[in-house]
Amino acid sequence: MFLLGRVKTSDATAVPNDALVERICNGAVRQQVHAALNGEFSMQLGSKNDSFVDATGDQASRGTVDSQNSEMGISRQALANCELRASVSGFSSSVINLVDLAGSLSSVDVGAIVVQRRTKVEGLTLSASTYMAPKDARKAYEKGLAAEKKGELANAHKYFGKAVEMYPKYTNAWYQLGTVLQKEHQKDEARTAFMRATTIDTKFLPPYLSLALMAYETENWIAVLNFTGHIMELDPLNHVAGYVWDLDASNYNDAYFYNAVANYKLNKFEDAEKSGRKAEQVDLPTRFPQLHLLLAEIFARKKNYGMAIAQLQTYLEQAPYAKDADQIRERLAKLEKLNGSVSASENPHQQ
Repeated sequence: MFLLGRVKTSDATAVPNDALVERICNGAVRQQVHAALNGEFSMQLGSKNDSFVDATGDQASRGTVDSQNSEMGISRQALANCELRASVSGFSSSVINLVDLAGSLSSVDVGAIVVQRRTKVEGLTLSASTYMAPKDARKAYEKGLAAEKKGELANAHKYFGKAVEMYPKYTNAWYQLGTVLQKEHQKDEARTAFMRATTIDTKFLPPYLSLALMAYETENWIAVLNFTGHIMELDPLNHVAGYVWDLDASNYNDAYFYNAVANYKLNKFEDAEKSGRKAEQVDLPTRFPQLHLLLAEIFARKKNYGMAIAQLQTYLEQAPYAKDADQIRERLAKLEKLNGSVSASENPHQQ
């Protein structure tokens, strides 16, 4: 099967010459092709550049894929968790889900993948209060940053303390003070400093992430939802429906992982899956391999054993020597047995 389409910009400007079209299956990149200068692209499923993975997460043999292409095309089941998107530096991309493609056709026009110039949320990493701080407060703040960089926590604490004393609305200084207090193992004081920062500027996200992490570590799941919910509300991922964003401030994407875990712990499984899938889109599994375990449990609850198996296999690929690797392999074997039973019941003539 050939997938034909085009990449175009939302503002009708020329498509950047580095436009790359990617096919994502089960959260992993399976195939990439470059778009032409006019934005058009062609992708052949089952080609030598296609690392095809079916809906169960198993690597399909070349013979199977070629046979599907020549006789009946790629099955809808095989494309159930696959999508197309463009990877263009400085742009976000719309997503085309491949599950609705007609599997019997030799070529399919998937339409246009629209890319939009990325914009940042004001106040994402720097509060406006910084520009209004008096000169002496800014000097103290800068000395605090220099001391913290050198590992001189006591001096950093002193200078950040001076900065907020001179200018109580100095949001960045409150946040940095909280960070130093954390390093000094003064968690209650750090939490107070972070909370003070959030009351001054609600669009300044760093303290919200720090508070979310602190709540996550203490398993205060309601607090985790509150803090991560605020970050996700201001995150560009939610500003344009259907777009995947490539954020410079990638650490704030951690909120999706914390949010997914909190929802799962509170038995809000649909919300947990939603946040977990977004976490996959922003490549969090490389930072949090345990995201695969979370998604595996969510899929297993839905009796989607094939997807659960794929998630566990990916986890073991990323963390083969993890302490829980043997347990995960046992869990994987049980799911494979369940998946085999389901397949047999759906196709009794194969027994």
